[in-house]
Order: sequence, then structure tokens, then C-alpha cells
Amino acid sequence: MSLNKIRNFCIIAHIDHGKSTLADRFLEVTQTLEARDMKHGQMLDVMELEQERGITIKLQPVRMDFEYKGEKYVLNLIDTPGHVDFSYEVSRSLAACEGAILVVDATQGIEAQTLANCYMALEHDLEIVPVLNKIDLPSADVEGRGKEIEEALGIPREEIIAVSAKEGTNVKAVLEAVIDRIPAPKEESTDECKALIFDSTYDPYKGVVTYVRVKSGHIKRGDRVNFLNTRKQLDVLEVGYFRPQYEVCEKLAAGEVGYVVTGVKSVREARVGDTIWKPGSNGGDINGAVALPGYNVVRPFVFAGIFATDADDYGLLRDALEKLQINDSALVFEPEHSGALGHGFRCGFLGLLHMEIVQERLEREYGLDMIVTAPSVSYIVVMNDGEEVMIASPASLGDPTLRRAIREPWVKIEVLVPKDYVGAVMTLCSEKRGVSKNMQYLDENRVLMIFEIPLASIVVDFYDQLKSVTSGYASMNYEYLDYREGDLVKLDIMVAGDRVDALSLIVHRDDAFYVGRDLTKKLKDIIPRSNFVIAVQAAIGGKIVARETIAAYRKDVTAGLYGGDISRKRKVLEKQKKGKKRMKMMGKVELPQEAFLAVLKRS
Repeated sequence: MSLNKIRNFCIIAHIDHGKSTLADRFLEVTQTLEARDMKHGQMLDVMELEQERGITIKLQPVRMDFEYKGEKYVLNLIDTPGHVDFSYEVSRSLAACEGAILVVDATQGIEAQTLANCYMALEHDLEIVPVLNKIDLPSADVEGRGKEIEEALGIPREEIIAVSAKEGTNVKAVLEAVIDRIPAPKEESTDECKALIFDSTYDPYKGVVTYVRVKSGHIKRGDRVNFLNTRKQLDVLEVGYFRPQYEVCEKLAAGEVGYVVTGVKSVREARVGDTIWKPGSNGGDINGAVALPGYNVVRPFVFAGIFATDADDYGLLRDALEKLQINDSALVFEPEHSGALGHGFRCGFLGLLHMEIVQERLEREYGLDMIVTAPSVSYIVVMNDGEEVMIASPASLGDPTLRRAIREPWVKIEVLVPKDYVGAVMTLCSEKRGVSKNMQYLDENRVLMIFEIPLASIVVDFYDQLKSVTSGYASMNYEYLDYREGDLVKLDIMVAGDRVDALSLIVHRDDAFYVGRDLTKKLKDIIPRSNFVIAVQAAIGGKIVARETIAAYRKDVTAGLYGGDISRKRKVLEKQKKGKKRMKMMGKVELPQEAFLAVLKRS
């Protein structure tokens, strides 16, 4: 296949703007799948969870054949997720393409993630084909949204294609624009083979399947190839395309997107962003081979502890996490022990949605019953001798006399909101220790607000609050900035005098009292009453900043007494008092799962 007849492109958009539906129409128009095979929508969303929630979680490539002006073309499409948590998947897709289709909802217009993905595509020097989707809806404003795209992104209005992915209107015109506007892959002067790994997944029969974009040379079955980062040398067992199922082929040539099976059993050995290299006809040394520019190692932002409800299931939980990590390179975990919850794992996630997806997959696919602790972020602790230690859990903070400072991660957030809600967003962000950096009117009604804010302030319930104060109109995107020093303290929660590590938090000193007060109040309502008084306290070191008391069950032990001297009644009450005191020393307070979720939704 001539390079001029190949187009590599991806679809980018804000969540729920119709990327996967448009991809379905492409499959129909190019007859990649028969109509009878299109049993349900979102054919590229292969996970049950994706189908159910109607969101894309993992990027998915597909190869399509299309005839245009009498010529046959090969179109390699990558469908990408739209949620901010999975923007890492989007950046990997962009590196494997020459162009991108930018989908904007004709009813909602540009959202925060639309801007973020568009700028990401421009950074990769990609050609952008703008598409206005959902023009079949009564509330669609094609003219107004077209003007918005022109003003915000600088894309001429005449280049925008108005489509209805649901009805199939104008879908063919989008494919024709892809061929006309997106450049073909560049011709490489060398015949040495280099292929960029943009994703990998585990197949129970094939082992690890690496998704590659071949930049130069070709790969065929039987070739001996090298992974340049891990320095592994392997034989190619199979190569092929995605249609969207695996389809074996003879070879993958320069400019093509496909998969390579090498018999590797661990995704870590076929790291995303690595380069598959094979010497050319003139030979070559692996030490002199230059890897293709890949991606940064994915960095988890949100951490939470996962513990099996039944201690005997610890081994099952470990196996399930290892299997899940094979298909999700962004998930990281390490063993952790908690006095209250026993043995478990400290897991790192890209964001709250990613954490929710992992939790749901563990429950569904592996049938596990587990407790997930409140999410926290990673901190850098600067010790007195200048050493910097990264911690992911408040329990690892250690002795306060040995540390000089604590640094926390800050992020830049972009909030796109109607102008009527600017004041409410300003108030919310300043309450969360945010610093306003910029404000820009995209048109007479919509404002782009930029803040710098600690990640810990937005990781729990910020998005819910943002939606509340803006009547659901705001959209948000965030990106990591750096670690900054702050007046941070460890807030311990004590139940009946015992510290519960899993409920500890690292908070700003100014917020400690309010967070402690809210948390103890919630725990008072959640922890079941016992036969003895239970004290629920929030403390910074030895200083108690908030306290609630859970009253004991009352039993009238004097009800059976009648007549006689008052001393009889007093004697029975003294006996009860001693029993309660002994019970308090011996009794153990059981914390329900809701207690850990209370930290999640602190107001």
C-alpha cells in the first residue's frame, strides 16, 4: 500500500459529545462491519462497563477501507476517551496520528476538555478537522456554535462540517475531509524498522498484544526485534490489523497502524511509549539505535487503600489487581497494612473516575467484596537533613519533629462557565485555597476561568460542588503543575481512644478544625451505638480539635427492684457502672464501610 493512500487520525472531544457514535457510523459507511454485526451502539467500546455507562475508558484503534474519487484509501482511526482522567490515553493516540477530528456538540458548544484536547493536538502539529455533531436535536445551534469555534480556536467557519452521528447525516463528508485535509504519513529515507508502541493489552491466548504505529521499515512474522527501552530481544509471532477484531496480515509497513505479538507475558516489558527496532539491510547496532520520542511514564495523582472485607481474600485481591494492571498500565499498587483494616494495597489512580472504574471492575470481574479508603494525594516530606521523601498515605508521615516541611501537588484548572456564575465559581475556588490566574470571555456569554489550586482540594467533592453552584453548566479540565510547600498538618481520627490510620488526613492547618468537626459529626451518625460510651475525636498530634460522643445503650437495671432502702438501688447502679467501665476497656468498636466513605463526601 502506497503511503499516499494511508490516513492516520483520531477522534477527540469532551465527554459525551458523540465520538463513539461517529466512529460507529464510519464503520457502517466504510462497510468495515456488516449491519447485522452492529448489534449495539459504540462498537469500539468493548468493555461491558463502557457500554453500560456510555463512556469510553480505553482508546480503541480500527482500520477501514474507503473509496474516494475512484482511489482506494486505508483509514486508521483511533477512538479516544473524553474524560479528563483519561487524557493520557488521548496524548498517546495523538502521537500515532497525523490528524484529528475535533467533535463539538451543537447543543452544548465548546467545553473545557474540548479546548484541552484541541491544544494537545496542536502541540503534536496535527491537522484538525472540526465537526459539529447532534444537529438533529431541536436545541442545536449550528450557526452560533460555528461562530464560537471560530472565535475560540481560530478555525475558519467554512471548514466546520455539521453532522448527525446518530442519523448518519454528512458522515461521508467527514471521511472525505479526512482524506483531503489530513496529510499522508511521511516517507522515511532509512529501511531500519522503528515502531512506536502507543498501547498494549493482555490477551489470554496471545499474551501481551502491543498496538504499534510503524514509522519506518516493516515488521513481519519471524523477524527478530528489540524493545529499545527494556533492551529485550524477541521474535515476532504474529502481526495484523484491527477490524476492529484482530486480523492477521503478512507484514506491517511504514505508516501503518496495527498490532504485534511477541510472546511477552507482562505489559511492563512492552512499556507504552517504547520503540520496537529492527536493523535495516546495512545492519546496525542496538547501542546506536535512537528511540522514537515516546511519552512520559504515567503518573498517578490520587491514592486510596483497597482492603478485602474478608482477610482470607487477600490473595485473591492481589491476583485481581495484577491481572487488572496487565490491561491498565496507569494502575499502580503496593502492599499496605492498617491496624483497623488488616492487610491490603495502596493503589494509585489517574483520578476519581479511574478509581471508581477500577473498584467496579474488581467487584464485577473478580467478585471481590472490599473496603476502599478515602482518596488522598501524594506529598513530598522534606526531612531535617534535606532528604525528600514521597509519601502516598497520611499514615506514612511519621514523627513531626523529624521533618522540616511538607509539599503538596498543585494543578492548573480551567473552568468554562456562563458569565452569570463567575462570582459563585470565584467564591468556591477561593474557599478551596485556589488562586485566580486569568479570565477570558470566549463570547458574550461564556467565560474561561483559570485557577491554580492544590490537588487535594479538588480530588474529593470539588466537581460536585462546581456543578451545584453553576446549575450543572460548568465544565472543568485540570493539569499538573508542581509541588509547593504549605502549612500542612496530619489530622488523626480517634475512635474510643484508638487512632484509625485509614481515616487520617493531611489538611491545611486553617481547615483542620472545620474538617475535624464535620468528620466527627458524620462518624457519630454512622458508627453504631454500643453498651459503653464511645468518644470520636479529631486530633493534631496531642491536641484534640473536635469531639463528638456516641451515647451508650441505656438499660434500667433498677426496674426489677421494689420497695426497700435507697442503698439497694445504689448498689445495683454501682455494679452496672463497673461493668460498663470494664466493657469500655475490653470492647472493640467495629467501623462500618460507611465510616470510610464519610471522608469521601466531606462537606
